[in-house]
Amino acid sequence: MTTPVIFILNGPNLNLLGVREPAVYGHDTLEQIEQRCASRAGKLKVEIDFRQTNTEGELIDWVHEANSQAQALILNAAGYSHTSVALHDALKACSIPKIELHISNIHAREAFRHKSMVSPVVTGLICGFGTDGYVMALDAAARLIEKSQKNQ
Repeated sequence: MTTPVIFILNGPNLNLLGVREPAVYGHDTLEQIEQRCASRAGKLKVEIDFRQTNTEGELIDWVHEANSQAQALILNAAGYSHTSVALHDALKACSIPKIELHISNIHAREAFRHKSMVSPVVTGLICGFGTDGYVMALDAAARLIEKSQKNQ
């Protein structure tokens, strides 16, 4: 049996973590988050493919890629969560378990952040736990993969 792969995709401005609004997003950099995820992935016996882009089309291409190359997808679409019908459609076409992730609690912020175009087409949502949400999402994704393998 091959090692399950989980794509962890990050959208716009997440490359600025650690310096952008630390009161909202914390002081961890995306590189530090990736290192924590890699460490956790080793314990879970899964592989991760961790990426970040500021480009909507590239993010959509990666969702398509995840559908054929991964067993689960964790997505922090950042601002695209609230605006992208195209991302919604790509996720809707993706048949693997999908977890929407936000560092902050989007429902406790500005009104325009309360509506997610992503939420209706994902398996679950983790938000408001800071950067710890990444490890929580990884744990959840690994459990979803395990359940799907048992049902095969």
